Amino acid sequence: MANFWFGTKHWDGTQFGAVFGTMGIASIFMPTITGIIADRWVNAERIFSVLHILYGAILFVLPHSADPNSFFWLMLLAMCFYMPTIALANSISYTILKNSNLDVVRDFPPIRVWGTIGFIVAMWITNLTGNKATEGQFYIGGAIAIFLGIYALTLPKCPPQKLIDKNAPLSEQLGLNAFKLFGSYKMALFFLFSMLLGAALQLTNAYGDVFLSEFSHFPKYADSFVVQRSTIIMSISQVSETLFILAIPFFLRKFGIKKVMLMSMLAWVLRFGFFAYGVPDGFGLSLIIFSCIVYGMAFDFFNISGSLFVETTTDKKIRSSAQGLFMMMTNGFGALFGSYIAGWAIDKFFTHKFTNASDLSAYLDTTADNPTFLEILKNSFNSAVNADGTLSSAVMVKDWQNIWLSFAIYALILAIFFAVLFRHKHNPEEISPVKH
Repeated sequence: MANFWFGTKHWDGTQFGAVFGTMGIASIFMPTITGIIADRWVNAERIFSVLHILYGAILFVLPHSADPNSFFWLMLLAMCFYMPTIALANSISYTILKNSNLDVVRDFPPIRVWGTIGFIVAMWITNLTGNKATEGQFYIGGAIAIFLGIYALTLPKCPPQKLIDKNAPLSEQLGLNAFKLFGSYKMALFFLFSMLLGAALQLTNAYGDVFLSEFSHFPKYADSFVVQRSTIIMSISQVSETLFILAIPFFLRKFGIKKVMLMSMLAWVLRFGFFAYGVPDGFGLSLIIFSCIVYGMAFDFFNISGSLFVETTTDKKIRSSAQGLFMMMTNGFGALFGSYIAGWAIDKFFTHKFTNASDLSAYLDTTADNPTFLEILKNSFNSAVNADGTLSSAVMVKDWQNIWLSFAIYALILAIFFAVLFRHKHNPEEISPVKH
């Protein structure tokens, strides 16, 4: 979306942060609402189908937006249709597995891994076909979404459980009793840290590809594979996911949810820390690749394991609602927290604006591996030095190293607090075959 926004539409960055935050806005309420509907009234696979078809239709319209404002509202509508399908996909999978008398913890990860493979295929197709910055990426996504929506109707039926008595209080009938999970110290803390980890995920989603692409500003890196195929480099993260997903059953049974989530948090520290010292060649390239590899553990041991934890520790009457609640905290409040707080911090503390040539030159002299002052003006920012030493247009320089280091410190603080506060004694029998 960033490449299309800036490279094709040539819109400025004023509203881009808000557009990227539409995922978080939609995740605050839509997964919970659809989870309640799936628990009480409509087959989950039918809701999943309708939402994907509507989402696909919006994607076909989206690239024809006349201005940033209309793009924002269409993207928000698209996310309202799409974000609930992540939690629904989990609920549908769990229902089908249980109805087939299979073990959720053991048998779900090998199925879920195909979602990550699809992610990799999508990244490679858009990058290699030249659709990375064109409307073509939206058409590809729209067509596949509509196809998936139609295919979903062939899935085994996942009817509402209807386990709640008709005479129960209205709040319980509406599925709002899932929010009672916040009354449990352990579950409330779990959801809180899920939100804070969701913020970490948003940081890497929002800035990872941009970070690699900005090496194009430096002549020595402009033609490197990392810059030209940054999306493919980032897809190493998804390749890593496929391996760690398959390892989840072993780690959950061996170590339990607390240690698994701690591993995730420490992996986030490494993810950001490696990026801080990464460059597109030599040892720095190895750090970028290592960062992508540890992402698999960082994401899966939090996102997939968290979903399984919710499934195996909540009442079967509210499981779809509870999955929606988990999605609300991670991709909803967490995504918004990560998007807006990080955007504010980066602009305020780590983005340097220069209007004077000598000031920019002095700054560049203090940083290693940067091109010379004249090169950065000529090749990166298309700025010219006026006779009085000012620049014809302001130059914005992001301090990526300290950006990533600050993210790493954030993840480390999370890990320390989680280790101290989250009380959970691991019992392997709690996540033994779940078939009910």
